[in-house]
Amino acid sequence: MKSASARTVRPKPQPAPEGAARLLVLVGPTASGKTRLAIELARALNGELISADSQQIYRGLEIGTAKPSAEERAAAVHHLIDIAEPTEVLSAGQFARMADEAIGQIAGRGKLPIVVGGTGLWVRALLLGMVEAPPADLALRRELEKRAELEGRDAIHAELARIDPEAAAGIAPQNLVRVIRALEIFRQSGERPSDLWARHGFGQLRYRAKVLGLSPGREELYRRIEQRARAMFAAGLLDEVRGLLARGLEDAPALKALGYPQAVAAARGQCSVEQAMAETALQTRRYAKRQLTWFRGDPLVDWLPWPVETDALVRELRQQGFAAA
Repeated sequence: MKSASARTVRPKPQPAPEGAARLLVLVGPTASGKTRLAIELARALNGELISADSQQIYRGLEIGTAKPSAEERAAAVHHLIDIAEPTEVLSAGQFARMADEAIGQIAGRGKLPIVVGGTGLWVRALLLGMVEAPPADLALRRELEKRAELEGRDAIHAELARIDPEAAAGIAPQNLVRVIRALEIFRQSGERPSDLWARHGFGQLRYRAKVLGLSPGREELYRRIEQRARAMFAAGLLDEVRGLLARGLEDAPALKALGYPQAVAAARGQCSVEQAMAETALQTRRYAKRQLTWFRGDPLVDWLPWPVETDALVRELRQQGFAAA
């Protein structure tokens, strides 16, 4: 395994206490092949998977979120998929509590918990707990939400990027809830959110975690993203979106997920399907870049060589004790 360079690397936390459960974590950008590799590892190491994907939590959003197929779910047990309605918002703290419960159940069955996903803040919350931050400011939130309606989400994200480029790199412009929360922290405390989160890096790990990073080269990753965007539309994403709109879910948080705004525009005739696919691929590439920025700043991530030699990886993990009996 090899390390990935980073412009800004967060401080490395202290090891987990004696007796903490073992946990295997697989992270990386979207379309990098995490699900497939995680299933192979689960089958080889007697594990069960816990999704750390903020889009796959939503019931009724199947195609655009690239959820594991029925065959993939049959090949390995998956947790924390289809756990929320499209109108709900799940925080990092809520995810961590649900993941804690799943980890306890999996370990209690004598199996290895394997967390897989690309939502960096959720993974960090699970491994280190939540950072102490200023309380919510509802008036400020309403002000920023109104500005987002008038000026667009990109404008609000650009404001965060001016204040705190590192925090902005880890948050998609479409994720207005998190962008506003980061601005809220700065407005209330005068402190950059990334500095607050960096201090949190001096904490102690909650699990004896092995964190693996998966990242194809840029050309290969972009090819995969393009292929995925086309496959989603070919698989019926427009029909899925039409069904969601018919349920009155136009303003639901779930429909801000990658691919869905573009599919909504195509379903309404505001752009062609080809334009929607191209825009989806573009936005996904940008998101993947932000994911890589986040994970390359994490000293816990041990980057795998590409392509991954699964058999060699399994042997190494077995030698390190990451296999259930």
